[in-house]
Amino acid sequence: MKTYTLKKADAEHNWHVVDADGLVLGRLASRVAQIIRGKHKPSFTPHMDGGDFVVVVNAEKVRLTGRKMEQKSYFRHTGYMGNEKFTSVSHMLATHPERVIEKAVFGMLPKGTLGRQVLRKKLKVYAGPKHPHEAQRPQPLQLS
Repeated sequence: MKTYTLKKADAEHNWHVVDADGLVLGRLASRVAQIIRGKHKPSFTPHMDGGDFVVVVNAEKVRLTGRKMEQKSYFRHTGYMGNEKFTSVSHMLATHPERVIEKAVFGMLPKGTLGRQVLRKKLKVYAGPKHPHEAQRPQPLQLS
């Protein structure tokens, strides 16, 4: 028996649109990470980019469970000694709601060049209900 390996020419990339209105952030991010990685396809190959494109709309209406709205914060370092910056989720949702979903999906992807490449190319997040990818005819994806 031979192991099937996906070739770049054989990869088929579909487009999906997800409405994040009322969905829980972690559950949404894990499902989106599976789709952009290609794990939902029988032709999944770990070292190849065989996933689909995902457009997430209404990122500002994503839901967080428990007390994460007050307690969860994002960390970044400026590069200078002692300059650690913390941003709360509520502030991030108010200013840049698309970054909340991007960070959650990034945390569920493999760390390395393939994970960064898949995130940059395959995930499109928009705060409102409009998106410029109507020409690709994305299929609606139900994650409830």
